[in-house]
Amino acid sequence: MKSVSAKLLPAVFLLLLTTRLHSAEEPKLSPLPAPVSNNAVAVSHDQGGPRIFSFMGIGPKKTWDAVTASAYEMDPGTGKWTEMRPVPGVAGRLAASAVALHEQVFIFGGYVLDAQGGETTVSDLNVFVPVENRYYRGKDVPVPVDDTVAAVYRDRYIFLIGGWSGLKSDAVRNVQIYDTDKDTWMQATPIPGTPVFGHAGAIIGDTIVYVDGAYKNPSGPNPRYIASSECWIGKIPNSKKADITKIEWTKLPAHPGNARYRIAAGAGPLEKKAGRIYFSGGTDTPYNYNGIGYNGQPAEPSPVTFAFNVHSGQWETVSENTPEPTMDHRGLLVTHRGLVIVGGMAKGQQVTAQVTVVKPAGKK
Repeated sequence: MKSVSAKLLPAVFLLLLTTRLHSAEEPKLSPLPAPVSNNAVAVSHDQGGPRIFSFMGIGPKKTWDAVTASAYEMDPGTGKWTEMRPVPGVAGRLAASAVALHEQVFIFGGYVLDAQGGETTVSDLNVFVPVENRYYRGKDVPVPVDDTVAAVYRDRYIFLIGGWSGLKSDAVRNVQIYDTDKDTWMQATPIPGTPVFGHAGAIIGDTIVYVDGAYKNPSGPNPRYIASSECWIGKIPNSKKADITKIEWTKLPAHPGNARYRIAAGAGPLEKKAGRIYFSGGTDTPYNYNGIGYNGQPAEPSPVTFAFNVHSGQWETVSENTPEPTMDHRGLLVTHRGLVIVGGMAKGQQVTAQVTVVKPAGKK
């Protein structure tokens, strides 16, 4: 037995060494080619390997003419970005949402700015095909929204949960489901709480979680919008013949930290059976697009990263002091490296090109 163990030791050592070297050799993720905030982000996990995407957003001037239609793709294997064909449309957009699925990226809604400060929510669904560097048009979003929560379900359906709609000149309760196989839309059980925009959330398994956002101040225009502290969990029927539009909503207790607006959020296990939806950054001061709050005070990013554990049904604090925190996000990307946050606004409302990787506890 001793001789067999002795023979195995070199092989085990070589395997461990190879694993560590492979991890150590992974390149650093480069900053975006240009600073951008409120950009739509997505990560694909297709056969060709993972890819990270960033679409549109606003540049450092934070004015109407700083909104961009630019699109970028990163190969995490090299850590380098490639500029892709811009998103179609007469102008760039803010507060759009992106979801990668089946070697495509689905880009929903958002709003455009004009020189007078007017905002127009668009109904566009642009579908990007990375291998061909082209877009095609999907069926328009029935109720146009920006600052919504977009999440994928069963590798087929994409949910748009709440958000701001120019049709209503207000936040809406609509839960809209896009069927990527049929290019059709369904309306699901509306969110039961306060209609909000700039909230954050995701779907994992058959569970939806979203938190916070902003809503019209019922007491008047000063400030015009205030932060919500509501957190909700939705259960999607999980049998094959069930109607997925019938969502059962339940209120959750408050989450860790005080951020309420434009938090980065995303779902996916870093390890098997992890089952968590992660949240990072954001701010407790709702604002429009320049980082100055509706109350006239500058917004600053929260350093707290937290998660909802769908197995325990509990909130967890991942980090109370996340390095280089940011706000003004449309998503967070859960990868084997950690939680990837692309662009956003750093301290002092500075639009950044940084790509931050947050390492949850136990992830090296």
